[in-house]
Amino acid sequence: MSIEVGSKLQGKVTGITHFGAFVELPDGKTGLVHISEVADKYVEDINQFLSVGDEVTVKVMKVEDDGKIGLSIRKAQDRPKSDRPKGDRSKGDRPKGDRRGGPNKKQRSLSFEEKMSRFMKDSEERLASLRKQTDSKRGGRSKR
Repeated sequence: MSIEVGSKLQGKVTGITHFGAFVELPDGKTGLVHISEVADKYVEDINQFLSVGDEVTVKVMKVEDDGKIGLSIRKAQDRPKSDRPKGDRSKGDRPKGDRRGGPNKKQRSLSFEEKMSRFMKDSEERLASLRKQTDSKRGGRSKR
């Protein structure tokens, strides 16, 4: 049986580490289920979810040229979209609202000249503060 990306297989957990679990697949090959692919929620301790010897259904996520096989338990579960946890988002499921993350509405209505004036004022204040800090430290620097 060849292992193909996207196929779902039954496997047996053969080892557990702090970063994931090793699963033996039907043809004798072993793949890794990363800790982030064990469950739909945050997994702090993988031992709360899996034990050596457990039979699990896994989905093949990737097969690398060097023979490493990436597996997922959470993606192997068939669930309708409405059953997904709120933190699990797919491509078309984005939060609504202002995505620019820019300044608030008051600042956006300012003209270019007003924005530039505000920037220059803030810049001068920062430079003055830096000069003041640097001048107070200069006495210690020249001794090096």
